[in-house]
Amino acid sequence: MFKDLIVHLDGTEEDHIRLTQAEAIAGRFEAHLTGLYTNPLPEYAYVLAIQSTLAPMGPVLAFERQIREEGDVAVARLKERFKKIAVENEIRRIDAGASLLPRLCASAARWSDLFIATTPYRGEASLGCDALVEAVLFGSGQPIYLIPEQFKGSGAVRNVLVAWCDTRESARALAEAMPFLRVATNVRLVTVETAGLTDEHEDPINITAHLRRHGAKAEVRRIEAGRRSTSEALLQEASKMAADLIVMGAYGHSRFREWTIGGTTREMIARAGIPILVAH
Repeated sequence: MFKDLIVHLDGTEEDHIRLTQAEAIAGRFEAHLTGLYTNPLPEYAYVLAIQSTLAPMGPVLAFERQIREEGDVAVARLKERFKKIAVENEIRRIDAGASLLPRLCASAARWSDLFIATTPYRGEASLGCDALVEAVLFGSGQPIYLIPEQFKGSGAVRNVLVAWCDTRESARALAEAMPFLRVATNVRLVTVETAGLTDEHEDPINITAHLRRHGAKAEVRRIEAGRRSTSEALLQEASKMAADLIVMGAYGHSRFREWTIGGTTREMIARAGIPILVAH
């Protein structure tokens, strides 16, 4: 059960959208809601590398003071918003260099049940968000709930599509999404068969029986990808069932001791017009 939620806040217009979703989830599960405000500060190592050590640091320090003051204004505005939230809540703040923020957010996410953020991979404007989401996804050990930019949904979760295949990542996502699956009206586990490949040993009856024991009723649907990519097939199926949420395992690969999201997962996240719960 979700009892401790974190929603990422950054002082932008997307805060309202993330908070609307987070408040609905927290209210549904009577969970504590923490707003985690991140305020990226100048990277002094970078500044010193591109300018002479004799150059004055005054302008850089003045810029940092300005950023901190702008953060004060943003947090004050958020506190007024949080006073209207019915569930128990608090705001925490991280002021740090942009390169440190992803790791610090991943650390904070470890004491939550669900981390709520905006969908990444939206071009240059979201580069900081990209790194933050990947750090939380692969480094926190907790699931992440991604909301499309400018999403207008109410936060209600009635119809859920679970992208299922017989892997550890899918099992993790299924387990982490169980609170949503229990309260959903319609749960559909969808497996995509590509180029005639299918797992003959996979038994969907076992999956649905497992969900039933947890109080969640689900149907299993196998679909042929045909000429579509796996992500296209899943997104079309989600549209057909008017899904409010997609649940899927996050697949990735290691790159210089860090993890980055793999192609299919990245495409699903970037293209989905509804929230996605992912877990690794």
